[in-house]
Amino acid sequence: MRRVMAAVGAEASVSSGSVSVSPMRTEFVFELPRGYVDDNGEVHRSGVMRLATARDELVPLRDDRVRENAAYLTVVLLARVIVRIGSVTDVHAGVVENLFASDLAFLQDMYRRVNSEGHTRAAVACPSCGSGFEVDVAGGRLGES
Repeated sequence: MRRVMAAVGAEASVSSGSVSVSPMRTEFVFELPRGYVDDNGEVHRSGVMRLATARDELVPLRDDRVRENAAYLTVVLLARVIVRIGSVTDVHAGVVENLFASDLAFLQDMYRRVNSEGHTRAAVACPSCGSGFEVDVAGGRLGES
């Protein structure tokens, strides 16, 4: 079986002359390592990030905050592609600014993975036996992969 990209951008599998097309995945669920703490003290950990568009990467470059401080690009960009964090659906730069540093680093890595590799899986090896396997780095409850 070989994989090909269908004309509509969906992944297709070709086997024995038949083609089955699976829909392109554009949203990715994640679980923050620490969680976003809102103004009421509620912790929000689960969320959804969507694939970035060209516009998502271009518009922040015109933002005055980014022009003054290039490091702010990450904040503006993530605020554009994060659909929700917990029950917070209005994810804006102020929300991203208030994330813990470990959560920001996690989301930066996830952004890179989903927009360059198209998935959140990583190949790893067991440190004890050396066996290789895949894990989903988007997070989840302890003991889940």
